[in-house]
Amino acid sequence: MTTVILEFARLDYDDCLSKVFAMSPRQTDGRQRVVAVAAEMLARHGLNATSIREMAKRAQAPLGSTYHYFPGGKQQVISEAVLQAGARVQRQLEGHLRDGLRPGLRAFLGLWREILLHSDFRQGCPVMAAAVEQPIEGEAVEALEAAALTFGQWKAILSASLQSHGHTSVDASQLATLIVASIEGAIVLCRAERSVAPFDHVARQLEILVHPKGSG
Repeated sequence: MTTVILEFARLDYDDCLSKVFAMSPRQTDGRQRVVAVAAEMLARHGLNATSIREMAKRAQAPLGSTYHYFPGGKQQVISEAVLQAGARVQRQLEGHLRDGLRPGLRAFLGLWREILLHSDFRQGCPVMAAAVEQPIEGEAVEALEAAALTFGQWKAILSASLQSHGHTSVDASQLATLIVASIEGAIVLCRAERSVAPFDHVARQLEILVHPKGSG
């Protein structure tokens, strides 16, 4: 398993980022640039460090226009960023799983592993960032709902693939939850330890777990 995952170290880091955060130097839509920057800032700095002013600055968008685009303020931007990043990850997951459950899972894990390695463990998951932090002021209801919806979609895709590869409906649902929780947890451990070892340990065990009993 480790050998397979290590092959992903040759992937293009900017390409990995674009698959998750929709970052593009050719993006001319100011509104979309702000959303993409918000996702990247969430993954790197967290919810409370992601401000409207800084998002607009990094997206090279006028601050006044940013407030016009997002009348709901920061929470609207964060929610849209979570949903957009989540949808892009979802498309990657669906694409990888078309190659089969285990190869698809390896490729999906490889995407996150690459982001961790080449960001020097500074980049995490924007969906998780929105879910675990409580704003200094107010509540992040919209962001939490967006994160819950996104995680639910990832689990549904994984569960469907697990069922198609011989797992019962109950086992597939529980394994899908375990996979998502394990990946998110491994990202946290890797960032804290500045090592991909936790990620590789989790990846190795997940490949064993997704193999249906009695399938040889």
